[in-house]
Amino acid sequence: MTDYKMDADHPGLALDRGVQDVLGRGVERVEGLLKVTGTATYGYEHQIENVAYGFLITAPAAKGKVTGFDIAAARALPGVIDIIVDDQRIPRQAAAFAPAANGNDAIDHWDQVIGAAIATSFEAARDAARTVRVSIEPEDGRFDTQAHVAEASGPPKDSRLQDMAMGDIDVAMAEAAASIDQVYATPNQVHAAMEPHASIAVWEGEKLTLYSSLQILNASKKILAGAIGIDPANVRIVSPYIGGGFGGKMLGPEAVMAAIAAQRIGRPVKIAMSRSQLFHNVYRRTDTHQRIRLAADADGKLTAIGHDSVVSQGPDGGFMEPVALGTISLYAAPVRKISHKVVTLDMVMAGAVRAPGEAVGMLALETAMDEMAEQLGRDPVDFRKLNDPQVDPTTGAPFSTRRLVECLDEGARRFGWARRQATPGSVREGEWLIGMGMAAAVRINLLVDSEARVTLGTDGRATVETDMTDIGTGTYTILAQIAGESLGLPVHCVDVRLGDTNYPAGAGSGGSFGAASAGSSVALACEDIVAELAKRMETSPENMTLKDGHAIAGNRRVGLDALVGDAPLIATGKISQGKNARSFSQAAHGAQFAEVAVNAVTGMVRVRRMLGVFEAGRILNARTARSQAIGGMIWGIGYALMEGAEIDQRHGQFVNHDLGEYHVPVHADVPHLDVHFIEDIDRHANPIGAKGLGELTISGAGAAVTNAIYNACGVRVREFPMTLDKLLAGLPPV
Repeated sequence: MTDYKMDADHPGLALDRGVQDVLGRGVERVEGLLKVTGTATYGYEHQIENVAYGFLITAPAAKGKVTGFDIAAARALPGVIDIIVDDQRIPRQAAAFAPAANGNDAIDHWDQVIGAAIATSFEAARDAARTVRVSIEPEDGRFDTQAHVAEASGPPKDSRLQDMAMGDIDVAMAEAAASIDQVYATPNQVHAAMEPHASIAVWEGEKLTLYSSLQILNASKKILAGAIGIDPANVRIVSPYIGGGFGGKMLGPEAVMAAIAAQRIGRPVKIAMSRSQLFHNVYRRTDTHQRIRLAADADGKLTAIGHDSVVSQGPDGGFMEPVALGTISLYAAPVRKISHKVVTLDMVMAGAVRAPGEAVGMLALETAMDEMAEQLGRDPVDFRKLNDPQVDPTTGAPFSTRRLVECLDEGARRFGWARRQATPGSVREGEWLIGMGMAAAVRINLLVDSEARVTLGTDGRATVETDMTDIGTGTYTILAQIAGESLGLPVHCVDVRLGDTNYPAGAGSGGSFGAASAGSSVALACEDIVAELAKRMETSPENMTLKDGHAIAGNRRVGLDALVGDAPLIATGKISQGKNARSFSQAAHGAQFAEVAVNAVTGMVRVRRMLGVFEAGRILNARTARSQAIGGMIWGIGYALMEGAEIDQRHGQFVNHDLGEYHVPVHADVPHLDVHFIEDIDRHANPIGAKGLGELTISGAGAAVTNAIYNACGVRVREFPMTLDKLLAGLPPV
């Protein structure tokens, strides 16, 4: 087993010497055929004999105490097997993070799971759940973050981002030649993946198998075991395909309830959350209220940056949205201040939604940077380049790689930025006002412990096994490419097996760390196999070429099947974080450009084109990387123009709890999007030199759109999303 800790750069991989030429190529998804033919098996679709169906019973209040249940009518319905409302293991919050806080008597948030109806069909279970009558002693709830700021606390001690101050920002603001001091607000946002949260629980004696849709299996296994009170060794989780995750496919209440119900009735149980239940029982992205302060001298150099945020959290939540995560290293300024306040509300807990921190923090920061550039009379691209730091301005650490200026220059060239008219409202096409906007993009780079097993079989084929997951990002394909490049095999000669805790514990999908972490563990496992093949070829790994299933060295060309012989070669690779995480400031960077049209009569906004230029280390697959970038940029369009969960302040309920009213971009909202990568293999980040990409491409995308709107019509909105009602009053005369 190769166990490598990133205390120093890896000396080199077979991957780097590979000549198979599959890594980086736009290889089609190896599981694509299964998905388009409907034969890829998702969480709710596993065929289990004698399965019963569950439907969650939820609370009709956001705060209070359950005083009783009337279940007689529900039990009497045809097909009903059981009504479960009396088990203290019923999870009270979004992801059973705190089993000690379970129990269904105290109501913490609207639609909280308080039980389940179990029946012989889905329809019978749903009818029974809706027939149960719940008696509640209601209490007044807290649903407004701004109304309770006085009760706020500071960042949790284990939060990724803590408050910090360098110099006196008040003095810097007072002495500045130009300054910005504005508050920007983003709303609550929810997870709304196409595939709902669904699980099937099967007990065999003391052992539990859960078929589900989960992103990080090893952690979910431990949480599930703790929630239901069994040894983690007796839990197996299977999640080979996931229909969207984005941070929300962590262990949910439907999984715990399925396990409880299956144990109780002695047969398998499957439960899926309805769409409206999902809105209130999967953790949300908190609303944010961000005060951005920028100070600059007469030459346009930033002298101070301040980013103070107020966010919210549910009663049991420990996570804090790290709003200023992108601010800490993006721009140089000697004076810096970052703070967060957390307000506890009677709502579902807030958690990680794709690009926690940067997605909403960059929307505010990059809008403020645009405002500052205008005040200084400087071009927005040049202003950002002028304030590009040479080392991390907060820690002083060198950057592992940083190609932000090149992303800005290349983006400006490709987009035709030189044609932009700086004066808002200068370009008109009939009723339409046309504008261009841009923003920088940044996302911290993470490396997470990950393990993988690679087997080179007697037939010369390779098999990769890890409980890493694929949430639609292309994990199956890139791991096949990594193993293929390392071992000299075409991609079709590599089988990848994911999403099962019987395999070695991988990183899981989240935080844009999955590809680099899981990929590094696969590459490291291949190192041991390559070393053994070289030994059998009587040469060194450096003097051996692997290509098309053959080893070549010393005028010999031998098939891998012949070298392997009668017993397969099996190796395990493990990667873990080390000193490099502290020695280098690690992040991926990019530049976003947008052109919009604003209707001068109606305020309607149409995004006409966008370009993203990104540097994220080694690009493992050009096709899946581009797909990730397009998805992130579309997400940014949604954050800028439409996405937000609206709270009924009387009840603490999201009133738009379905995809009919919770608006996200559809095809008509999205133009052709251009994506370009500047590849720079980051040897300091991990052995394969890749950095996180998916979340990077959200960051800054929304601000590019809103800055373009300002350039088009001269209306600056600081409360997002920028819906047309916020534009109408400020539009110039037709």
